[in-house]
Amino acid sequence: MAAPKTIAFHTLGCKLNFSETSSLSRMMEKEGFEKKPFDSLADVYVINTCSVTENADKECRYLLRQIQRKSPESFVVITGCYAQLKPKEIAEMPGVDLVLGASEKFNMASHIRELVKGDSAKICSCDIDEVEDFNGGYSLNDRTRAFLKVQDGCDYQCSFCTIPLARGKSRSDNIAHVVETVLGLATKGIQEIVLTGVNLGDFGSSDPDTKRKSENFFELTQALDRIEEMPRFRISSIEPNLLNNDIIGLVADSDRFMPHFHIPLQSGSNRILALMRRRYQRELYADRVAHIKTIMPHAAIGADVIVGFPGETDDDFTETLDFLHALEISYLHVFTYSERENTRAIDMKPVVPVYVRNERNKILRNLSFQKLQYFTGLHSGQTRKVLFERSRDKTMMEGYTDNYIKVTAPYQADWVNRIVNWRV
Repeated sequence: MAAPKTIAFHTLGCKLNFSETSSLSRMMEKEGFEKKPFDSLADVYVINTCSVTENADKECRYLLRQIQRKSPESFVVITGCYAQLKPKEIAEMPGVDLVLGASEKFNMASHIRELVKGDSAKICSCDIDEVEDFNGGYSLNDRTRAFLKVQDGCDYQCSFCTIPLARGKSRSDNIAHVVETVLGLATKGIQEIVLTGVNLGDFGSSDPDTKRKSENFFELTQALDRIEEMPRFRISSIEPNLLNNDIIGLVADSDRFMPHFHIPLQSGSNRILALMRRRYQRELYADRVAHIKTIMPHAAIGADVIVGFPGETDDDFTETLDFLHALEISYLHVFTYSERENTRAIDMKPVVPVYVRNERNKILRNLSFQKLQYFTGLHSGQTRKVLFERSRDKTMMEGYTDNYIKVTAPYQADWVNRIVNWRV
């Protein structure tokens, strides 16, 4: 096969993965590759994987089968968290040519040029403890909002989570470079930046001697709030123990930081939170939500919850359900616990039956729907600022209010990538 010239990307998982995929695609274009849609024919297909749940692994296998049927002579590259965690398992899958771990994905072009179709899959990886460099990334031209990666890795050891094994130790960009990147994105017409990271609130570089952070997330938000060229910033998921009153107060007083928080909860039972090795109890979480709603009644608050964690009894789940009912949150992201290798939770007993996990998931999804309907209804009739996004559909378009209410409107070309006053 001739040297590859076209490349297509597909992303599984979180906003952080989307920002990295976008950066990798721009990097490959600079190396002379032509980017193609993933559903078209290409010389190289890259799948940037997630491994938070078992479904992410299954989706990766499904995409591989699609590529095999569509273009069996193309090269297939697998990278991302799943590739770092289980490189040998992936290398044995039919059709895989190259597996790139956490650091080697940024050397993708040189590795691809060395591939020969028909050879055994090549694994380029290293021990995750050896990964120390921070590689930034941001999405561009993929949507109206840009996802900007400012932090990577995690030093927490939650008993259900494989992310520290896949992403390594917590490390960050520096404030000066983030500001420089934001100013560059502003010149490209981006209207909103979503700050992303594995453990975003842990942003900041540490002094090797004192172990104290020379910069922190609050200082980053202060610096970004002064950038007049960027109309909107949004904070993605941030741990409740790292979301302090200084950050909340800055968002409340800011014209640029949107009144929207996504705060992982995982369980409303302190007993289960302890088994999960989370760094807070439900009382702290409730305090954070109450403080936000006191000074920003209009703010949207989302929460992550895991159902079916080992040892979660009916009483524990009821405690979580009642806790969520009482909280002034706007929506939930509900995850069904799935066993992950090399985690503490995999050996915990008793195991919750899968059908019980699924029933609890459905109950919380229904609650999320009710919460979102109620939150949206509270703002009915209000005029809020909506950033309308690009759309392939030329009849309707979508956008989000400052407080994350999804709006659908008849398509107007001059509204794309514009902030419009809209009556909800």
